[in-house]
Amino acid sequence: MKLVGVYTALVTPMASDGKLDEKALRRLVDFQVEGGVQGLVPVGTTGESPTLDGEECKRVIRVVVEQARGRVPVIAGAGSNSTAEAIEYARDAKEVGADATLQVTPYYNKPTNAGILAHFRAVADAVNLPLVVYNIAGRTGKNIDNPTMLELAGHRNITAVKEASGDIAQIMDLIARKPADFTVLSGDDNLVFPIMALGGAGVISVASNIVPDRMAKLVGSALKGDWDTARKLHYELLPLFRGIFLETNPIPIKAAMAMKGMMAEAYRLPLCPMAPKNREALEATLRELRIL
Repeated sequence: MKLVGVYTALVTPMASDGKLDEKALRRLVDFQVEGGVQGLVPVGTTGESPTLDGEECKRVIRVVVEQARGRVPVIAGAGSNSTAEAIEYARDAKEVGADATLQVTPYYNKPTNAGILAHFRAVADAVNLPLVVYNIAGRTGKNIDNPTMLELAGHRNITAVKEASGDIAQIMDLIARKPADFTVLSGDDNLVFPIMALGGAGVISVASNIVPDRMAKLVGSALKGDWDTARKLHYELLPLFRGIFLETNPIPIKAAMAMKGMMAEAYRLPLCPMAPKNREALEATLRELRIL
């Protein structure tokens, strides 16, 4: 399974009482597919996986798989800092029809490189699905260095990395040394253009929740080698990329989608609504870009 293009890190719509809003989720899936993205990534951090219980995560994945109806692949967030739990979540994802899983670096317990290798290999051995490694030291406290990543890339089921280290030198070196069948995807919307210019294959995107068509055009232009168009779209969307990270993700993107009438603005604690000043700045950006 070679991942190329835009894969949306889906938010999890909730009603005002905090319960899952399955109707809004199904509408979101259709909006994404119609917008031209290449895949969907439910119950990652953007999907508020830390505050969904196991059954809710499984239900969200099932709904996304059902609504996608095979039109695009579903890469289910199934990570944990417990290897046994990560295996269990990956099995659940496979059971409800996911095409692959996204596995974050174990967080808080900060394993050694040997422990990272053992963790990802254990999950990849236990569940016969393509596995996307998620490298995001800013949330996990542990960067996966390139020697370790390249060892992981040798596993038959470990097919890609969502690179959100923010370290262009590290990402460039990884792209230069990786096997041909291993894909590097940007984990940051604002770095999609430079990472693709260096040989990356696309993005797991937050911004595409609200502008799937524009993200698909940016990435599609880069894949075709139309760098002038891709660069123009990058700079057009850069204020949005900044705006949706004015506060902790997914608070701003859910606020933006609520402004657009796509869902209620609802979170689960400890996430909470945006500060008024930041909300005003985000709304101004959305209006300037004609998203609202």
